[in-house]
Amino acid sequence: MPSRRRFLQSCSAATLPCLGLSAAEGSKPFSFILLGDLHYDSLAYHDMKWLQEHHAGDLSQIQNYSRLTAEVMPGMFAAVKQQIAALRDSAAPPAFVLQVGDLVEGLCGNAELSARQNHEALAFVAQADLGIPFVFTKGNHDVTGDGAKEAFDEVLLPFMTQEARKLDSATSHNQANHTLSYGDAQFAFFDAYDKTSLEWLESVSAKRTSKHLFVIIHPPVVPYGARATWHLYAGEKTKAQRAKLLDLLGQQEAMVLGGHLHKFSALTRMAGGKSFSQLAVSSVVSALNQKPKNELHGMAGYTGDQVNLEPKHAPETAALRREIYATERQQVTSFEYADSAGYAVVTVNGSQVEAAIHAGSQSGAFQTLKISV
Repeated sequence: MPSRRRFLQSCSAATLPCLGLSAAEGSKPFSFILLGDLHYDSLAYHDMKWLQEHHAGDLSQIQNYSRLTAEVMPGMFAAVKQQIAALRDSAAPPAFVLQVGDLVEGLCGNAELSARQNHEALAFVAQADLGIPFVFTKGNHDVTGDGAKEAFDEVLLPFMTQEARKLDSATSHNQANHTLSYGDAQFAFFDAYDKTSLEWLESVSAKRTSKHLFVIIHPPVVPYGARATWHLYAGEKTKAQRAKLLDLLGQQEAMVLGGHLHKFSALTRMAGGKSFSQLAVSSVVSALNQKPKNELHGMAGYTGDQVNLEPKHAPETAALRREIYATERQQVTSFEYADSAGYAVVTVNGSQVEAAIHAGSQSGAFQTLKISV
């Protein structure tokens, strides 16, 4: 008798009845809410002595995130809840909320405070009463600071497992690298801070039977915006890993979802003989009624002049960042950008996947684009 794993791998979209689903049910359109970085925080979560000694430069950021958490984030989640309600009777009802990492600010100073920050962030999500599962990937801030990694494993990782199983009972994992399947799509949650993740993603891709593959990675894979050195495997010593990852994503015609830079961007890049897309959003909302700024549309915007978007950021590396864009431009085929924070509604309908991008808490999208390749 074949093992359950082998049995499931043999079940393609064409043989969905072996999973108890009809082909029509398996391909039913659905949507999900995409949230960017949140940085849930409060000054009460930080050992100020430790912070002054180890991360004094982050104090103003922590003060700002703590204020936004208290004053703006509740309104943002209320708007997301309203959007979920509005979509329930649509042709593509919402299945879950997907958050791309940096759920919390981290930098607490010890395991006890880190665990408290994580518990209260999850309590905030529960109190928002969104009505659908809340899944997410690991961000750098989620594991930054003394005790943060331990608190992640103790508090956030079990929640990851719990929420993933609400959507896909076959999924089982005890690490941040995990997958879940829903409809015609597979979602691979990539731990950007684990050295084994690239090999894990290779294994996932080799076994793929889904029509769509979403890869959720906190930092960008393809640079955009002013911070062109902040993408995954950006260093000289990791060039081989980056080439391997890009080829894998291209061969799979994957859709990469991420954040990290606190901007909106959508692009398509050639790799592995095909292409993949990348969509990045931010949910660090400073004002609920905000409008997008510094919008760039099309390949005319994908140049080294992006470094001018943040002129105070590392001026000593401006020449290097321009060189990076000169190289990447040879492979990037479409590009959109805006200094904007809010959320996105991603709709999966057969072979087509679209994303509607919302600024702040606004119910109307300022841009809608196709992200399937």
